[in-house]
This record gives sequence, structure tokens and C-alpha cells, in this order.
Amino acid sequence: MDAHARPRHGSRHRSWCCTFNAPPPSPENPHLSQRYHGNKSNCKTKLGPQKADSLSKFTTPVSIPNSPQSSKSELSIVGRIDPRRILSPGRVSPIDHTDSLEADRHSSHATPSAAEVDPIPRSRSQSFRAKIESPDAHSSLDPSRVEEGGGEAYDVRLNLKRKNGEVMVLELNSAVLASNSEVFAGLIAGSSGRKMCRIEVPEVENLGVFKETIELMFDEDIAKRLVKTGVNRAIDILEVAAGIMFRRGVLSCLKYLEAVPWTEEEEEKLRSLFTRFKFDDATSRDILARLYSQQSTDTLQNLAKHLVSSITTCSDANARNELKSLVKGLLSKSSVYEKEQPDINKEDFYAVCQSCLSVLVNLFEEASDAIPHERTGKKEMGKPLIARISRQVDNINWLLEILLDRQMAEEFVDLWAHQGNLLKLHEQASPMVRYELSRVSAILFIAMGTRKLHCCWEARSGLLQAWFGPMLLDFGWLQRCRKGLDMKALEEAMGQTLLTLPLKQQYALFMEWFRCFSKNGTECPNLSKAFQIWWRRSFLRGSETNAVESR
Repeated sequence: MDAHARPRHGSRHRSWCCTFNAPPPSPENPHLSQRYHGNKSNCKTKLGPQKADSLSKFTTPVSIPNSPQSSKSELSIVGRIDPRRILSPGRVSPIDHTDSLEADRHSSHATPSAAEVDPIPRSRSQSFRAKIESPDAHSSLDPSRVEEGGGEAYDVRLNLKRKNGEVMVLELNSAVLASNSEVFAGLIAGSSGRKMCRIEVPEVENLGVFKETIELMFDEDIAKRLVKTGVNRAIDILEVAAGIMFRRGVLSCLKYLEAVPWTEEEEEKLRSLFTRFKFDDATSRDILARLYSQQSTDTLQNLAKHLVSSITTCSDANARNELKSLVKGLLSKSSVYEKEQPDINKEDFYAVCQSCLSVLVNLFEEASDAIPHERTGKKEMGKPLIARISRQVDNINWLLEILLDRQMAEEFVDLWAHQGNLLKLHEQASPMVRYELSRVSAILFIAMGTRKLHCCWEARSGLLQAWFGPMLLDFGWLQRCRKGLDMKALEEAMGQTLLTLPLKQQYALFMEWFRCFSKNGTECPNLSKAFQIWWRRSFLRGSETNAVESR
């Protein structure tokens, strides 16, 4: 095809071109440098920070903000670009040998060949083949080139440069560029009457995203294009569009993002973008309403109380277990939402704990026939008593795990140690029912023995004085009905908790264990290791202490 060939009439209207590869100087185009050095009518505009050797060539520098509301500017400094920086004639199409000889014969009057435009209509992705070239390679195009079909010239050359020096060159129509971007409209307006305007955008984060944003200026249905692009890419395009004040693109991106669901990664990306840019459109307010809650801390605390109370009264076992896992994960200190969640109200949680304990007392009274069956609800009467007791113990242990995770379980030790009614009912209840109470004591013993629960020695002493004996009686049933309980960890923790008491109290409790273990064997916890430590501390080291005191 001839280098100066025009596209056929009727070809699809296109108002931009993209050039990348720059052929090196050759004897076939000796006029090129002379032409570019001699052409003073071109507009040469450069955006962004420059090297020291280029700053001396700037004239009338102007600062342009990236966005009226943006705190960070991509397009910061405007100046003239040295014509010697653009040395190559851009994309050169194949030409006939005869035309080449004719060009050599008249080289002093020849002009560089125009970048060829394919007269056959193609999809935009095919005609916009972006490549990355080295920092030393630049491209140029004959500014006099005009499309026959639309009569529009590629009279703007946009140089996109990454921080690492990679470059992409786009050749565009100034009318389309100025009508869509307020930033570029100001630059082009300052170069009226000139044939070619050269604009450089330095430190571009992603060349492909910037190019795709420019492509949308030539697309009538941006929304349809964004559907194929996806949410993550649309957020990147929104950032570039806001930076160059491409309002049609910004509005289309906001409408698309508001209408689709986001992943957590996309949500954080949007949240970061909205902290750097401010958008006035009503659609942006809808997106902000999805990103930021207007609920107060009191409302969130009341919601947590309502959720916990609802779970403890839930009658469906499968739903209750699923919701317990969900809420515990949300309220846990190790949750991914920890940074944004407020502190929960301890009094609210203890109120729910007290409610569960009251229900548990009523159930044990029913088990011991201390209350008439008429006082029991019809709905609850349809379920076995053992199942109802087990459900309340599960609720208490679940609440206790949340309190332990948030280091608020110290008061629960006193609360459990002073359950006098439950202790009396424990003596009267059947072994197959009463062991459920020792499941609560087991959680407290394990937390103390593994140093997760810290409380004063009076609280530890009160807990052991109240519930150590029932634990010895129920240990055999706990072994048979573990319900997720680690019995080895329980034995180790019970011994370690006993060793935190004064030696005089340790003596009484270890003697009680010794009598129980000698009578029941494996039906009783094995505290032999802790017993040896107590013996050594009480007698062997005691004699050494007396010797030291006597000396």
C-alpha cells in the first residue's frame, strides 16, 4: 500500500491512532531531522516533572491540577518539549520501490510518510494495539494527515510515560479529546492555530488503564464497555477519568459500580479511591452509603446484644450452631473486622449470661421435681429435659468463650462460684444430667491453667471450693460425653490451677482428690503430676526454708 494512501470512503469513523515503533535514521529519510528542527509551528506541550537538561528548554510553565477535588496531581507542570526529542517518523507503512526511488530523488522536498490507517473497519481493540517501547524510542506523525471519511486529523500526540521509563504514544483528534476532558481542553486551547500538539503525561501508574480510559472518549456506549471490563478495571478507569476530568467517563463508572456487588478487595480499593477524590454526583453518594455506615456506637452495641440474645433463645439446633459460629467470628478479637468494630458492652453480655443461668436453674428444678410441670412451656415440653439443659450449657459456654477472647471473663468466675442454687440442685440431680454443670467449670479451669484467664486468688479459691468436688464426681461422665472437651488438657489445667492457691488450701484440695482417686480410679482426674509438685513444695523445700530461717 502506498505511504500516502487514503482510507476508502465509507470506512468506519475513527478519530485516534496509536504509534509505537520508531525506525532508526536511514539514508531514505535524511530530511527528517531538518524538518522537525525547522518546523516551529507545532505546539509542543509537556506535562509532569522534567530532568534538569529539559527544564532549560521550557517556556511559560503552567501548573494543572489532576482534579478539582484531588489532592494528588498526575499532570503537574506544563512546558514545551524539545523538538529534538522526537526524531522518528512514527509508524511507516510498506511503500512501492518506485515511490522509494522517487523519494530519494526529491529528498530535499519530501515529507515523512503518514501513519497508515487501515481502511477496513475493525474492532477498537484491534486498531488500538498498545505496545511498550523503550525510553529512547519516540514516534512522530505527519500533522497534515486527514481522514477522507470523517475529515478529522490526528493533531494531538499524547506521550504516556511510566515511572520506570516505559513509553506509550497515542495520536488523537483534538476535538474529541477537548470535548471530553477539561484538562486536555485547556492544553489544546492554548495551542490554537498550530498543526500538532504534543502532550506528555509522566509517572503513569498503568499505561493500559490510561489508554483504555482515552478509548472510552471515542465510545458512545461506555456502560456496555464497562460491563465487559469488570469491577476491578472500572475502579482503575474511574481514578484516571477523575484525574483528567473526563466527566462522562466518571459518571458511567460510578453508575456501573453502584449497580454491581463488590468483593472485599474491590471494596477496599473503592474506599481508598474515595478518600483521594471527591465526586459530586448523586450516584457517588449511593456508593458512599454502601461503604460507610452512619450507625452510632450505641446502636452497634445494642445490635450485638440483640444478636447474642436471639441466638441463646433460638430453638433450631442447626441454625443456632451456624449463627454462633458467625457472631463469634465477628466479635472475636482476631476477626478481620477488628479494626473497625467498637468495644462490646460488658454489662449487656453479663445480662444475657444471667438470663441463661436463670433458665438453667429452672431446668434443674424441673429435673428434681422442685417445680410442677404445668409451669413449663408447651413448646419446651415437647423436647427432652436433658436436651434443654445441654442447650443452655452450650449457650453459657459460648458466651464465656467470647468473654475470654475479649478478656472480660474475670467477673464470670465470681458469678459461677456463687451459684448456690445450682450447687444444691447438683447434689439432687441424676449423674446423667448434673455433669452438664461441670462442663462450665471445665472451661474456667482450662482458661486458668493455660494462663488465658487472670483473676485474684480469692476468686480462684472460691471457684475451686465450690466446683472442685462436683468436678471429681462428674469426671467419668465427662469422659464418656466429652462434647468437644479435651480431657488431658482439663486434667493438666486442674492441677495447674490448684498450684496457684496458697499451700494450706492446696493441702485440703489435694487430700480430697487423693481419696477420690484411690476409690474411683480412672473415673477421677489424674492429678499425680501436680500432687508431686505440691509435695515437693510443701515438705522438701519447706525443710530447706526452715533451715535458712534458723541460720
